Amino acid sequence: MGVRAVLFDIGGVLEITSEMTFFSDWLHRLGLSADEIDPALIDIWKAGELGTVTESQMCEAIRVGLAIDQSVTDAVIADMWEQYLGVANTELIEYLRGLRPRYRTGLLSNSFVGARERERAAYGFEHLVDDIVYSHEVGMAKPDPRIYLLACARLDIDPCEAVFIDDSEVAVAGAESVGITAIHHVSNLATISALDTLLQRNRSARHG
Repeated sequence: MGVRAVLFDIGGVLEITSEMTFFSDWLHRLGLSADEIDPALIDIWKAGELGTVTESQMCEAIRVGLAIDQSVTDAVIADMWEQYLGVANTELIEYLRGLRPRYRTGLLSNSFVGARERERAAYGFEHLVDDIVYSHEVGMAKPDPRIYLLACARLDIDPCEAVFIDDSEVAVAGAESVGITAIHHVSNLATISALDTLLQRNRSARHG
């Protein structure tokens, strides 16, 4: 079977992001060291990725864990989302937009509780693709094989009919482990070139 769908990661691919430093930045500003932080506060980030806490629980954990008032908590959260969202990778977003309707398209993201609403407001991703799988909504994260299979099932395709693009080598390996063709994103030029070549080869095979 040929390629019928293309899936993209979000952060580091469709969003240009840098290392998340907001937490260490705020520890420095508050005069705190990592040893003074309750381990439960560190665990909140993984819980947020898998959706086992709500946004309000996450905010409360930060407020209590750092012993700060609500206004400072709000500032910490604002910095978190600013770094999380980054800026739009316009070139790759437009390339993805152009794949429809020839291919089914989807996004597969190791996300954080609240990401869908903020990315909808910032980038309108829901209008760009056929489906979005957020880790915090499905309770599993890359490279868990189940999340790739779920993304394919929601697009009504077999894994061998999908191409997946991610900036994480671990996530790429996870996709390949279930039979998805994966591209490791290192630059727009390399990703677009690799995807164009793959899709052209697929079209030629169909018509050959």
